[in-house]
Formats: sequence, structure tokens, C-alpha cells
Amino acid sequence: MLRAALEAGTANRRCVFELFARRLPPGRRYGVVAGVGRALRALNQFRFDEESLRFLQEADVVDTATADWLAGFRFDGDIWGYPEGEIYFPGSPIVVVESSFAAGVMLETVLLSIYNHDAAIASAASRMTLMAGSRPCIEMGSRRTQELAAVAAARAAYIAGFEATSNLEAGRRYGVPTRGTSAHSFTLLHPTEREAFAAQIAALGEDTTLLVDTYDVEAAVRTGVELTGGRLGAVRLDSGDLALRATQVRELLDSLGATTTRIIVTSDLDEYTIAALSGAPVDGYGVGTSLVTGSGHPTCGFVYKLVARAGSNDPGAPLEPVAKKSTDKISVGGRKYAVRQLSPDGVAEAELIGVGAVSRHDSDDRELLVPLVRGGEVIGDEPLSAARERHVRSRAELPMEASKMSRGEPVLETVYAGAGIPDGNPFAARLGAVARADA
Repeated sequence: MLRAALEAGTANRRCVFELFARRLPPGRRYGVVAGVGRALRALNQFRFDEESLRFLQEADVVDTATADWLAGFRFDGDIWGYPEGEIYFPGSPIVVVESSFAAGVMLETVLLSIYNHDAAIASAASRMTLMAGSRPCIEMGSRRTQELAAVAAARAAYIAGFEATSNLEAGRRYGVPTRGTSAHSFTLLHPTEREAFAAQIAALGEDTTLLVDTYDVEAAVRTGVELTGGRLGAVRLDSGDLALRATQVRELLDSLGATTTRIIVTSDLDEYTIAALSGAPVDGYGVGTSLVTGSGHPTCGFVYKLVARAGSNDPGAPLEPVAKKSTDKISVGGRKYAVRQLSPDGVAEAELIGVGAVSRHDSDDRELLVPLVRGGEVIGDEPLSAARERHVRSRAELPMEASKMSRGEPVLETVYAGAGIPDGNPFAARLGAVARADA
């Protein structure tokens, strides 16, 4: 596309691209934005070196003129987006890119690959932490996904409320707190379970977590309590009927005087099993496979579409809405703004998407798009702590139906307002009390 646009003389035409989801994964009631910080870092590092350019030319992907353009490529446009940790719904303009066609089209794959992966993990993680309540969740999925995806997954899960990760690279790179326990192999290495536990306690202290279901759970718990004088930090259960076993272990620990020893459960947990364990005496959850695969939905289905373009290469040419009309893949053209409509008591009522550059909404409503890049300079980077806090606030605004684990429709309706939205467009939800305004 870049090569053809350069040759046609349209590469520098001002355009607006939008990243959004046409729908949520089946049965999901909301989604979570994640990957913003990673995308901004990727943008800063987006360069074509000599080796890359040589490959592109030798493969006849680009000609000399296109290679010369790529050699000097630095994104110099503007980007707005939903900040990390924010909730999104179908049609939410999660990323808005305004730049030349050439610069904007170059970002399509990198933005989609980061946002589709990270938001899928964060959306699953949010459901899990919602079900866990005050009990901490630990991300433990590194051995169930690609090695670099594992690091990104740990970051995304942390944004959506997970307390820690077993992935040390995520701790080094992003500052995510790290936690871990031994595996069954460590116990099997030693002649007896007592020797294995004694070695672990000697190295890591009495506050360590012992894996107690390699052989006999009751005998293992008694050994761990004895070796620590009742001061053992935690035990981990990784098999069997977790609710029943946790109840039995809690009773045993209390009878032995180890009333402060915590019980951590693992073993293919997801949001449904976490919800089912809400009444069990469990102190924390270790979640792996289900989390790093998006709990059945490893991608969010985000798309990146051109929604407006200038009518000519004149720098002052006004933007004109453009939109696809493909069957089942239509889009709404035009530059968007977005607000979350809130009731007087702060409960979210609708996702209002306006077509036009100027926001029109009530004072109670909350604007969703924030500046991320201005003139090619990243201005929207922030610490993960800010994203974590935002997610808690944003999720708390949702109606009670958001906490249901049963399959259902998005908990908020997406409402479009503005000129150029044709009647019968299935992408434009019921307008309700929102009048169509001139764009």
C-alpha cells in the first residue's frame, strides 16, 4: 500500500485511522484496554535498518523510492486513545491516529498485534480478579504460551488486578511483583518429602510456600508445620477437588496451631472455578493456561480502519468521512470522540460515540480519549500503577450485571450520535435520548 501510494502521489494525504472492535468475544459483557504502554514503546523504536531494507528490496516488496522513504521513517502524527486499564465496548474508538496515509498505514500491524493480545489477557484477568474479590491472583502462565508473549501477558494481567507473576522477566522489564513456588520435581529430587521441605525452608525461610500434594497431603502439611514450628507461610494445592481439599487442609492447619498459614490453589483455574471457590477457605489463586490464552478468547478482534481522509493533498483540505460497506464488516466513518455516560450516582449507562471532532456531552459524563502522541512525540506514557488504579475505578462504574459470569450481551449499549450515520446501520445502536447532532 505504501509503495503504491507513494507512486500515486497520495501517500502524504491527511488521514484518520481508528482501532476498534466490532463486537466483544461471545458472551463477554465488557473488555479491558491493555498494551498502550507497549505500543508507545514500540512506536519509539519503529525503525528500518539497512538489513531490513535490503531484504525488502531483494524480495521486491519495495522499490528504491519506497526504501528511501522507509529509511527515514519516523512517525510524526498525532495519536489519541483510551488509556490503559480503561473498559471498552463494541465500537469504542480505542485508538485514533491522525497523520499522513503513509505514516498511519505503517502502524496497522504493530498496533493490532499488541492491542489484540494484551487486551485479551487483561479482559480475562479482569473477570478473574472480579471473582476473586480481595483474594490475590498470581499469574503463572509462562509455560503455556510463547516466551515473549508470556512477558506481555504478565504485564497485562497486572493491569487488570493480578498481584504478582512468576515471570521474572516481567519483573525486570516492567516492575511487576514476582512470586513463585517449587514444582513437584523438587520434591521428587529428594529421598523424602521432609528433606525436600527442609532444603526449601533453609534456603527461602519459613514464610515460603510448600507444594503439599506430591504424595499425601495430610502428611505433607504436618511435616511443613513441624519444620517451621507452626510458622509456615503457605501451602499450595495443585490437584483434586480444590474446595474439599482446602477445607480439610484449613481444618488441619488450625488444629496444628498454624492459623496464619495461607492456602494457595492452582490447577487449571479460570474465572468460573475461581467463582466456585469463593466459599472455600482459600487465600489466593495461581492462574496459568486460561489466563494467557484469554480464557478461550486469545484475541479481541480489533480492526484498524481508515475512517476519514482529506479530499486532496492540500494541507488545509477538510477531512471527509469514509467507511466500509462490506457485508457484516461495515464501519462508521468520520473522526470520533467518546464519553462514558454516567448516571447522577456515577453508574455507567452508555458508551456515547460522537462523529465529529468536538465533544458534546453532559457534565456528569466522562471523556475517554486522551492524547498519547503529539507531533510524533510520546506524551501519554504512564506507570503501571496508574493503569491498575484506573481499571479499578472504571470497572467499579459498571452496572451490577458486569459481574455476572453467565454469557450475556455487553453491559453497556454503544450509542452513536452525529451526521452521516444511516438509518438501519446495525453498527449504530439505539440512540435513546441522544439527539443526532451536526458533525
